[in-house]
Amino acid sequence: MKWTEEAEKAISKVPFFVKGRVKKKIEEEAKAAGSEVVTIEHVNKTHQKYMINQEEDVKGYRIEACFGGSGCANRCNEKSNLIEKLENLESLKGLKDFLKSNIKGDLKLHNEFRVTIADCPNSCSRPQIVDIGIIGAIVPGTNPDLKCSECGSCVESCEEGAITLLGTWPEPMIDLSRCINCGDCVRACGTSFLTAEKCGYKLIIGGKLGRHPQLAKEIPGIFSEDEVVSIVDKIVEFYKSNSEKGERLGSTLNRLNIEPKALKKKLGF
Repeated sequence: MKWTEEAEKAISKVPFFVKGRVKKKIEEEAKAAGSEVVTIEHVNKTHQKYMINQEEDVKGYRIEACFGGSGCANRCNEKSNLIEKLENLESLKGLKDFLKSNIKGDLKLHNEFRVTIADCPNSCSRPQIVDIGIIGAIVPGTNPDLKCSECGSCVESCEEGAITLLGTWPEPMIDLSRCINCGDCVRACGTSFLTAEKCGYKLIIGGKLGRHPQLAKEIPGIFSEDEVVSIVDKIVEFYKSNSEKGERLGSTLNRLNIEPKALKKKLGF
């Protein structure tokens, strides 16, 4: 739908993590009024309804993703049913009742437990600032049946400078301490000598915005799709058992002084 300049200015002030849902509701309000253009009146009317009855829209959790699944060339996993598998987790479905029992007053959208998927390390969906961030990853390797042509395409493709061609060495040297597992070098290799040794996901947890923002921290490892689902399930159950007053997962981990590596050991994954 078309929006007036005044309406566009008003929606621009809505926080990014709820803007999509708010915009959809405003457009529904305009359509219900028989209008083909969204005006500031539609924005104000929706704002009043939205703020008063916000709990009706609270699901308890929110799973979001980037547009990688729609054909982004940077995605690390070609086929994925991760969102569908996560949506079926009973631990997530019970979060609204859990939050209602731990928070005084009506629930707000910012109370929801948030899981965000990014199909590559570019992280367009901002997984660093949510409870659980899931980031597509490719571990580069080499094909022993092929030879490197020493064209240098992999070196040029790596923004982290993790690949070196020495000339005296018959293949690229990959510094895994600098590699962020984006897979750009694999895609750039014209001979298929560089290959995806493993495709999967990295997990980062404990990110949050608000009065005391912090970035999520990485759980060591590259995990398969099914492993990710199992780990998310365990982390959500941990959160429900340890969270106080609806605090974010990051606040729970801080209060208990548990780092991601220790949580991995504690929960056995």
